[in-house]
Amino acid sequence: MTNVVGPRAVFGVIVPSTNTVVEHDYWKAGVEGVAFRAGSMYIPDPTIDGDAGFEALLTQIRASMDDAVRDVLTAEPERMVMGMSAETFWGGVEGNAAFERRITERTGLPVTTGASACRAALQVLGVRRVAVFSPYQPVADREVGRFFTQAGFDVAAITGLRCPTAMDIARVEEDRLREVVAEIDGPDVEAIVQVGTNLSFVRHAETFEAELGKPVVAINAATLWHALREHGIDDRVEGSGTLLREH
Repeated sequence: MTNVVGPRAVFGVIVPSTNTVVEHDYWKAGVEGVAFRAGSMYIPDPTIDGDAGFEALLTQIRASMDDAVRDVLTAEPERMVMGMSAETFWGGVEGNAAFERRITERTGLPVTTGASACRAALQVLGVRRVAVFSPYQPVADREVGRFFTQAGFDVAAITGLRCPTAMDIARVEEDRLREVVAEIDGPDVEAIVQVGTNLSFVRHAETFEAELGKPVVAINAATLWHALREHGIDDRVEGSGTLLREH
C-alpha cells in the first residue's frame, strides 16, 4: 500500500544484517515517490572465509529469512525485492524459480531477485557473452556461473574477490574493483556483470562503461531497475549505468 513518502510504490527489501549498501544504492537513485522498507536477516557469524564459511552464511540467511519477510510485510509493501543475491543464484535457473515461488507464496506479492533481474537486464541490453565477478568464494561463483549458463549466456570468465567476512564486502576499494574488471574483460566480452549486493559498485558502473565501451551491470542497479519496470515505473536514473538510464 502506498503512503505519503511512497505514493507510487512501496517495496519491501530483504537484506542481511551485515549489508550497508543496498538501501544506500536504492535511496540514492532518487526515484521520486518510491519508498523502501528493509527487513533484516540476522547474521550472527559473518565469516565467509572458504567454501564452508560461505555455505554457513547461507544457512544463517535461510534460517532468518522468514522473520525478515514477516517484518517487511507489516509495512504493507506491493513488491518484494531480494537485496541479497547468492541465494537467488543457488541451484541455477530452477533454483531461482523455486526461490521466487516460495517468496510469492509466503507474501502474495510479486518478487524481484538478483538472478532474474540480471537475466532480464542482459536480455534488454542484447548481450550474450559476459564476464562476471563477485565478492564470493568459489562454491558460490560456481552457482552463479551455472545460473547464467542455464539462462542462455556464454560466461567468458567468472571470479570472486574471496572476501573473508560479510562486512569486508562493503570495504572493497575502487582500485581492487578496477583490477578484477581488467582481469575478466576481453575483446570478446560483451558485458561485465557484478553480483553481491553489499559490494559498492553502482557508483562505478557508469565510469567503467565509458572506459570499456560496453555495458557494466551492477546487481543493485539491476534489481532496482527490474522492480521499477515490472511495477510500471519508467523513470530514467542518471549516474548508475546504461540500464537505468536508457532502458
